[in-house]
Amino acid sequence: MEDDYKVSIITQNVDDLHERAGSKSILHLHGELRKVRSTADERLIYYWDKDVIVGDKCKKGSQLRPHIVWFGEAVPAMEAAIDIVNSADVVVVIGTSLQVYPAASLMDYAKPSAKIFYIDPKPNISSSERLTVLPLTASEGMKLLIEKHL
Repeated sequence: MEDDYKVSIITQNVDDLHERAGSKSILHLHGELRKVRSTADERLIYYWDKDVIVGDKCKKGSQLRPHIVWFGEAVPAMEAAIDIVNSADVVVVIGTSLQVYPAASLMDYAKPSAKIFYIDPKPNISSSERLTVLPLTASEGMKLLIEKHL
């Protein structure tokens, strides 16, 4: 799709599968497991390919931790995600149960003229005036979306 459209991916996944698949514009809403950050200054982020242990410190001397959002923590990338959704002409939601907040609320930020699609083999919501639910796997749903809706 990136050959024909401007595509921005917002993922709740903390792995790097989107990068390995060749996607270009990816926002990791809940962080990335292959990175660490300072416990004193969350702007100090480093690539990291090993376990983080007590004593691993940032350049300012504070302990490092995984660069992921743990349950109960704020989602620092939420504002950037809202901006992406709000500027989109088409919003496609795939691979989520829509049960984890605040991520589940992102499609609510789509502009009124945006088309919204939810692809899931066992959807827990129904189509509405603004939302088209495609009860299919991700591969099947994306194929249908490209053929019939875009």
